[in-house]
Amino acid sequence: MVQIIAGDKGKGKTKHLLEKVNAAVLAASGNIVYLDKSQKHMYELNNKVRLVNVTDYPIANCDEFMGFICGIVSQDNDLEELYLDSFLTISNIQDDEISHAIEKLDIISEKYHVKIVLSVSKNAEDLPECAKAKVIVSL
Repeated sequence: MVQIIAGDKGKGKTKHLLEKVNAAVLAASGNIVYLDKSQKHMYELNNKVRLVNVTDYPIANCDEFMGFICGIVSQDNDLEELYLDSFLTISNIQDDEISHAIEKLDIISEKYHVKIVLSVSKNAEDLPECAKAKVIVSL
């Protein structure tokens, strides 16, 4: 299942994402991974959450990012939830690739039973149709 927290930059999406991931730790029996563009939120995350700074890796486009996600999923059989902050930034996805990326994430999520939550710096109304139904918080 893919879920989206949408809203313009500076509206508080990261705060919602951090609250959601820290609450998930209490109920999770498997591992949780949080992908971000920096280590900035390291001390706001529960210590059971694995923080990955995506900018440490040479990811240049959507396909490389999907390969990166598949690598994370393939190396952790106990992975239960995956949180992606600043999704459009860390994935280097262009506006015309959003639908393709979300479809790929849906496939990964369903096949490997991993819940994926994205923080997207766009208004919910500006998202493609396939993404609008996945919005859980619109700021």
